[in-house]
Amino acid sequence: MAFNNRNRSLLSLVHHSDRDLHYLLDLSRDLKRAKYSGLSRPTLTGKNIALIFEKSSTRTRCAFEVAAYDEGAHVTYIDPASSQIGHKESMKDTARVLGRMYDAIEYRGAGQSIVEELAEYAGVPVFNGLTDEFHPTQMLADVLTMTEHCPKPLTDISFAFVGDGRNNVANSLLLVGAKLGMDVRIGAPQELMPHADHVSMCEEFAAASGASMTITDDPLKAVSGVDFIYTDVWVSMGEPLDTWGRRIDLLLPFQVNTGLMTAAGNPRVKFMHCLPAFHNCETTLGAQIAEKYPHLRNGIEVTEEVFESPANIAFEQAENRMHTIKAVLVSALT
Repeated sequence: MAFNNRNRSLLSLVHHSDRDLHYLLDLSRDLKRAKYSGLSRPTLTGKNIALIFEKSSTRTRCAFEVAAYDEGAHVTYIDPASSQIGHKESMKDTARVLGRMYDAIEYRGAGQSIVEELAEYAGVPVFNGLTDEFHPTQMLADVLTMTEHCPKPLTDISFAFVGDGRNNVANSLLLVGAKLGMDVRIGAPQELMPHADHVSMCEEFAAASGASMTITDDPLKAVSGVDFIYTDVWVSMGEPLDTWGRRIDLLLPFQVNTGLMTAAGNPRVKFMHCLPAFHNCETTLGAQIAEKYPHLRNGIEVTEEVFESPANIAFEQAENRMHTIKAVLVSALT
């Protein structure tokens, strides 16, 4: 497919067409196969990319760094402790400085308005590594992973997100599913449903693409017949620990356990998670939660039994972050 995405920012996927998304997915597959076969060649030699991280990261940082290095580019990692951003210099001014030194900028932080301001003033492509509202690079990896594990045409694939329907992953899954004509479901308690304005926007995209959208407070209805069941942590980064009590009460019926996997009625159903996952009490926070809520010792949003089962493809999603981010970089900078 001949298509030009040069100098294109990736901020939310709202302004990416289905053709844009298919191009990035196709390029991701090509670059992944080239890496596996040893036929890859650096296409970004001489390029420099700034990576701004105002929130901690494992997969996003590693994916951007390895993707850039594989293609011959150099990166500079910038965290709040090692820069003047927000302390002595506004994001607008930072954008105008970095845009004169770098060929592209990645940003991971809080509000969507921040990454959009960065893109407005930088003069170079800007890539959203995660904001409170959207997680676009995760979505590209997720859809690529779905196509690798389901032989159906993309428009016949169905998936359900169960959990906090207002978070950035749920928002982005609803958006990408609507854009690509998929069968996308959100299962969430009434108090944690996606915001009405976001749903309305996605319904418009779905009407154009032929996508099917279901938003329900019944977890069994959400997962019935799906190919993939997806969840995320119940409390997002930065939310206080005392948020857990109320959130657990609301979301326990949406826990991904063997019962919910069986309820899909599909023996080939796969489990997805953007990671990190609280599937046992082996982490500091997991242990704190398990001490206060002993019934969650074997998993919070997903049980250990499901997470350690062959149905879990979360680590393939994690790998595909690198391949899809590489596609974003190559398409924008070559």
